[in-house]
Amino acid sequence: MSFIKTTDGTEIFYKDWGPKDATPIVFHHGWPLSADDWDNQMMFFLEKGFRVIAHDRRGHGRSSQTWTGNDMDTYAADVAELTDALDLKDAIHIGHSTGGGEAVHYVARAKPGRVAKAVIIGAVPPVMVQSDKNPGGLPITAFDELRAAQNANRSQFFHDLAAGPFYGYNRPGAKISEATIHNWWRQGMMGGAKAHYDCIKAFSETDFTDDLKAIDVPVLVMHGTDDQIVPYADSGPLSAKLLKNGTLKSYDGFPHGMCTTHPEVINPDILAFIQG
Repeated sequence: MSFIKTTDGTEIFYKDWGPKDATPIVFHHGWPLSADDWDNQMMFFLEKGFRVIAHDRRGHGRSSQTWTGNDMDTYAADVAELTDALDLKDAIHIGHSTGGGEAVHYVARAKPGRVAKAVIIGAVPPVMVQSDKNPGGLPITAFDELRAAQNANRSQFFHDLAAGPFYGYNRPGAKISEATIHNWWRQGMMGGAKAHYDCIKAFSETDFTDDLKAIDVPVLVMHGTDDQIVPYADSGPLSAKLLKNGTLKSYDGFPHGMCTTHPEVINPDILAFIQG
């Protein structure tokens, strides 16, 4: 297995498939998952001739189960160390959910020539938590409830989240995949409880407004209108407006985990954006 060791000694696991001289695509996973959540997309783009890279965020998956550094600044710094180690140039960065926040935070700080385009999917920017500046956000009590549920029984909590709102399996007529639920649970339970707990604050309270404003490269913002995890109205459309070169693509009735439930729609749309 492939790892890099960051300056603070954290080991970051990553996958790196495809020709080294091909256009690189870097995938940023959501909370509390791992690089494995991108298997469908990685295989799709590998077969299209791209170099595909996905890492496990610190505290998640096969990376070190850190009890410190579980914040957006450190996440982005870890990505910078990974892209430096692999010497990636003109990469496309694709982030889902928390990974969308991580991608935006990194791209806004990336060295010249490292990033060509970005895609954020069901992503947490601009900011999730409700405040005077963000009245449409979710109240802090919603995130307190997530923390309490994780501490009470992380295994049951992760199962229920995957079996319910994450993939829209709680909607009438939903086509439920037990294997998908089990895979989500498997990925979540690989990570560290402390890192997952801290990450709730990182994805809910980080304000990405300045990051979005600072990004110059083209960004595709993809969001399902029935996203029950990162509500549509206070995320995708607002992010697209803040970007200098942003394009919003909405998906009627699609859930938060639409990369898994609707890859036959999402993958070609990403490809068209990359090639456009």
